[in-house]
Amino acid sequence: MSIEPNSQKKFNRGFLVALLSAVVLSFTAILILMISQNYQLPALILAYWREVFVAFSLLPALLIVKPVLLRLEKRDLLFMVLFGLVLAFFNTFWTLSVTLSGASVATVLVYCSGAFTAILGWWLLKETLGWQKIIAVILCLAGAIFVSGATHPAAWEANPLGIISGILSGLMYAVYSLMGRTATQRGINPWTALFYTFLFASVFMLGANLIPGNAIPGSASTPSELFILGDRWAAWLLLFLLAAGPTLLGFGLYNISLSLLPSSTTNLIVTIEPVFTAITAYFLLDERLSTLELLGSGLILIALVILRVRIGPKRTLRFSDKA
Repeated sequence: MSIEPNSQKKFNRGFLVALLSAVVLSFTAILILMISQNYQLPALILAYWREVFVAFSLLPALLIVKPVLLRLEKRDLLFMVLFGLVLAFFNTFWTLSVTLSGASVATVLVYCSGAFTAILGWWLLKETLGWQKIIAVILCLAGAIFVSGATHPAAWEANPLGIISGILSGLMYAVYSLMGRTATQRGINPWTALFYTFLFASVFMLGANLIPGNAIPGSASTPSELFILGDRWAAWLLLFLLAAGPTLLGFGLYNISLSLLPSSTTNLIVTIEPVFTAITAYFLLDERLSTLELLGSGLILIALVILRVRIGPKRTLRFSDKA
């Protein structure tokens, strides 16, 4: 069995990019909770403006740096519309989860996506599912259960919508990861994919907010409520920072890592995000994890170590390990 240095370098680069993505993304839940709590901004309105600001922050950057990245082939249009719909669902469930469960718990819950991604990636994209990855998936799921408090019936009675929306955000994140990997296979640049997914997601989020009667929890009851922040410029600035900072950079890095690694591998690496979020939430929001929640975070870290050792420097990376 021969060593393939180029493949190993590609894995190492993808691992570091995914890890950096986790660090950057860890600030999203903090900012979402700060905006939600300090300005009482409903979840779907927050999600809508987040999508809008990401798309229109990236647009001038692409126009200046590389306008060709705004070109989208006709054959990819429907795919990108569906990609945007998935992102809209993900951000809806994710934002609801953060506002209902807190930054730390919501961030861990979303990473039950590791299990969904590994299984769906194996089924749909023919990615490998070795025993090391299965163990990592089990540890990630166990960690999510402990951190969410889902082992206690009282948690479901007190906050069922928060837990359910957190798990659904994990499922949508898994689908997003698979579609990101598929976009790479179709030859779509990661930044092109990022722009169009957020652009189309903003359209879907606008539609969700304009449904009459406040039919969806956290949506605008009237079109004018989309501008509920009014002249509170500090809140608008926080929204812009949320979009142009951790969301744009974090998702951009995540999309790049999907071009270097199988979707299940990338998703499992990024499960370290809850640890960074928990640390930041402790200092900024005074959120404290219980013993079980700390245990859950530890299990996720162990899963990450297993995943990293799985293809270490001394092992050959055969591209039976890629999608």
